[in-house]
Amino acid sequence: MEILDTKGLRCPLPVLKAKKAMKALTIGEELTILATDPKSLQDFQAFCGMTGDELTAWSEADGVFTYRLKKS
Repeated sequence: MEILDTKGLRCPLPVLKAKKAMKALTIGEELTILATDPKSLQDFQAFCGMTGDELTAWSEADGVFTYRLKKS
């Protein structure tokens, strides 16, 4: 599983970097993304709605959001 650190970046950069990283994955592989943008959950939900990839989990701790995306 690959980890993409986008902490400190604002929309749309976390999603754009995730999109690029997801292209390198094969179907079924997962990408973990770390972000601090408070609106990133909505951004990643919309991203998955458009791409068909799956947001398998997300959490927030101390202002850092962690997302797991599965390539579909």
